[in-house]
Amino acid sequence: MTATVTAREVLRHTPAGVPALSLTLGHQSTQVEAKVPRLVQASLEAVALGGLAQRMDRLRVGQVIRVTGFLANRSRRSARVVLHVNEFEIEQEEPAHGIR
Repeated sequence: MTATVTAREVLRHTPAGVPALSLTLGHQSTQVEAKVPRLVQASLEAVALGGLAQRMDRLRVGQVIRVTGFLANRSRRSARVVLHVNEFEIEQEEPAHGIR
C-alpha cells in the first residue's frame, strides 16, 4: 500500500524492551468497483516493531511511503484493526514548507 504519514508518535519500547513506533497512514487511490472508477480514501493506524521501528523513526509527517504488512486487532480485547508493518520504502520525501 502507498500512503502518506499523517501522524506519528515518539519511538517507545514495549515492556519487553522491543522498540515500537505507532503511525497513522493516509491512503488515497482510484479503484474500479462494479466497472466504475471510485476514489478511495482511508486512514489506518500502523505499528512497526524492532529494528524496523528504529529505521521508520526517521519518517516525518507528509512523507509518502510504500508499506507491506498484515492486519490484526490492536489487542486481544480490542476490535480496532492495526496494520503491522513488515517492510517499507520511502516513495517521496516530505514536501517543502508543507506544500503538496
